[in-house]
Amino acid sequence: MSKKKKGSKSSKKSNGQIMVSYLESLIPTGWMDLIKSERRFLILIGIFFFIAGATYETPQIAMWVGFFFAAYSAIANDSIQTIGTFLASNADKKWWILWLFIGGIFVVTVSYSWFTYDGDVTYQRLTSKGFDQAPQSFVFLQVAAPLFLLIITRLKMPVSTTFLLLSAFATEPEGITQVLQKSLSGYFVAFAVAIIVWLILNRQLLKWFKGEPHPVWGPIQWVISGSLWAVWLMQDAANIAVYLPRSLSVNAFLVFVGFIFLGLGVLFYLRGDKIQEIVTEKSDVTDIRSATVIDGVYAVVLWYFKGVSTVPMSTTWVFIGLLAGREIAMSLTDSKGKGRPIWLSVKLIFKDASYAMIGLIISIILAIAINPMIWDELVDFIFG
Repeated sequence: MSKKKKGSKSSKKSNGQIMVSYLESLIPTGWMDLIKSERRFLILIGIFFFIAGATYETPQIAMWVGFFFAAYSAIANDSIQTIGTFLASNADKKWWILWLFIGGIFVVTVSYSWFTYDGDVTYQRLTSKGFDQAPQSFVFLQVAAPLFLLIITRLKMPVSTTFLLLSAFATEPEGITQVLQKSLSGYFVAFAVAIIVWLILNRQLLKWFKGEPHPVWGPIQWVISGSLWAVWLMQDAANIAVYLPRSLSVNAFLVFVGFIFLGLGVLFYLRGDKIQEIVTEKSDVTDIRSATVIDGVYAVVLWYFKGVSTVPMSTTWVFIGLLAGREIAMSLTDSKGKGRPIWLSVKLIFKDASYAMIGLIISIILAIAINPMIWDELVDFIFG
């Protein structure tokens, strides 16, 4: 009898292994390897989705849970725009030194807005139509929206944090269409500016940027990168603060600043994590001189749009437009040097633009699922 039982257990175990092997065979090898390598991340995401589902019906808890998710996911994804080149060209520096510098600028920048605009940390980005009212209740997708951004970030896609997070809270369809219009104009302005700048300067820059950079480039880059980071915060702090009251109390402000400051520390410790590859794959960005020029042009474009209106915009679209124009200009002026052949540059640009469009589509789906009235306005905007 004991032998039969033992054989029966062995048979069951064998059948279980066969079933697992069969299920694994249905998944493409590449995806199976990805699932195994990202097991911890997927488990963590699963826990976060559970927390979102357990808290979204309690507004006072849900707003902080959503904020915590949004704070890290937004900065992790958007780090490539502002501190990506800073990280790439300062790989030899200790991570905590870079963190304290960037973190200190963050504290000063949002503190100025908080004092100046009566508790508002967004430089009035959330005073525009459709975003001026803080949420009084939440649905599951609003709290979970940043988790979709975390997943997309893990896949190294430079999607728009603005669309993915703000679209979920637009109380009026006009809010989304205004953001879309401003973001599209930002992409094309950055693209045109980058082509003009690098067509005019690229050959000269190649002559100047030979050999080891002069030590003076270090301080110059830190000043320009810090300025860019501050201007970016003036635009994108809204993506994180959208969960919170439009005027933060002292305690709420301290939590807001403290959590993001620590999140930046994690990001610098990880050296930008996987999304950083979006920057390092571009032509000649690890050279501190090239990185400084990129950041300087980007800061000027963002500063210009900051003055256009208080409507939020996708800084991601501005950034990929800037890199796209730069790649094209470098290909046209120096395809045998530091630039790529034109066809390869176009391929790279198309890949980044495709990822940005994927993010936009996901954002619109989330927005419509939360507020079906948005669909009609978007149809009128696109086809009207």
